[in-house]
Amino acid sequence: MDSLINAAARALASGDTLGALKRVATRDDAPALALRGIAMAQLGEFDSAKVLLRRAARAFGPREAVARARCIVAEAEIALVSRDLGRPATKLAAARATLEAHGDRANALHARNIEARRLLLVGRLGEAEALLTEAVPETFPPALRAGHELVTAGIAIRRLEARRAGEALRRAGLAARQAGIEALAADVESASLALTVPAARLIARGTERPLLLAEVETILTTDALIFDACRSLVGHRDQTVSLASRPVLFALARALAEAWPNDVARSDLLKRAFGARHVDESHRARLRVEIGRLRATLRPLVGIEATSTGFTLAPPPATDVVVLAPPVDEKDAAVLALLADGESWSSSSLALALGASPRTVQRALERLAESGKVQAYGRGRAHRWVAASVPGFPTALLLPGALAID
Repeated sequence: MDSLINAAARALASGDTLGALKRVATRDDAPALALRGIAMAQLGEFDSAKVLLRRAARAFGPREAVARARCIVAEAEIALVSRDLGRPATKLAAARATLEAHGDRANALHARNIEARRLLLVGRLGEAEALLTEAVPETFPPALRAGHELVTAGIAIRRLEARRAGEALRRAGLAARQAGIEALAADVESASLALTVPAARLIARGTERPLLLAEVETILTTDALIFDACRSLVGHRDQTVSLASRPVLFALARALAEAWPNDVARSDLLKRAFGARHVDESHRARLRVEIGRLRATLRPLVGIEATSTGFTLAPPPATDVVVLAPPVDEKDAAVLALLADGESWSSSSLALALGASPRTVQRALERLAESGKVQAYGRGRAHRWVAASVPGFPTALLLPGALAID
């Protein structure tokens, strides 16, 4: 490696991106192309960076498998940052295997962190956790250890494990300080905000209050009958019933839970579940059918009794009923939750992360754009969506893994 390449690499490592570019800007050999690609990525010029890295990967000779693998890892990181989640993961896994086989342990660990972060974003928490478990963070260099702990914290937050997330973030902060990388420390600080802002609202016996993630974790361990409006499920102790694919039933269940111990009038249930403004006999008949279905579905957890004016829940004796609601009730909350990370997303990547069809996500984005909550820019394959400022809109509870949206 010549002196200019060495100097450019040292400049990149120290954060002097422009200094690195000055040293290799006019060169088109493979190492220079790779360094120019990484420098452009650090400047936020992702499209140019990807082109340069692909040229570099092609320019490296057949005996330079490690250098090509490093280019693939760098391009995968750019794809992750620009939320291009549709790329095949096999290419990155193969690059990681090459790096491990040739003893480039640091870059192999970096590739592993990138793979885990991608799996976390698309809601495949178990696979992300398994990938991290194969590595031993104590032996990592500080920067890689911080990245590893950030992914660990992200998984814990999605699993609503506040204490575990807090411990991982504390370790990530310590490693970031040891690494001396300000951007990494800022990432840790940003991730830590998830533990300090309301993650949900607790609705019980006619009262309502915001909850931090740690409080949500505590609520989930109590004996209360919980109607989780963030994940559309009903749970009591170790039993849960998911109503994620039955929005009408969950709307009825939530209305009954919010009113408990009082009943809910039939007309109010019709408004909540069907949006009916004028009640007729067909609405009443449909309500009877849906209440029958809900009663059968929730029978292992709670009874539903008819009253003179409507219906009410009949939980087991000495059992409280609470509703965990999102911090902001929003029809397209899952899309907003992903966009709240401040990055620009393509609609196809949003669809992949949410497990929804591209058309469904596109309709949600159009509704949000009409209300001024998201903005689009770019054309064709570069078309991206970003969130407008949504005060007090955390993502923690809204993304408990792959979420379906209506």
